[in-house]
Amino acid sequence: QVQLVESGGGLVQAGGSLRLSCVASGYVFNMNYMGWYRQAPGKQRELVADITTGGSTRYADSVKGRFTISRDNAKNTVILQMNSLKPEDTAVYYCNIDGTYYRDGDWSNFGSWGQGTQVTVSS
Repeated sequence: QVQLVESGGGLVQAGGSLRLSCVASGYVFNMNYMGWYRQAPGKQRELVADITTGGSTRYADSVKGRFTISRDNAKNTVILQMNSLKPEDTAVYYCNIDGTYYRDGDWSNFGSWGQGTQVTVSS
């Protein structure tokens, strides 16, 4: 169907910045919903930010004013710019894309997750 590849994670000091990218590839497809989630050790996966086809965005309260989500439909990419990082932002970050793909003369729904990228913020 549609595969997602994430990049941009790493180790950064508190107050620093990272830019996560998620690129989708596969069959001809349309991306409707695009989101970034994260999961810290011992915690449930939580929504960080998402963006719809129309450009509406949502952010977790903990990242408002620090993170920005954006999408580039021409490049099939969703970006998460993370500034003023804190140690509590440490987690594995996953992108999620829902949409439709075209195959064998028909459109079908899909929902894909990336493999995850580690973000570690040191104090």
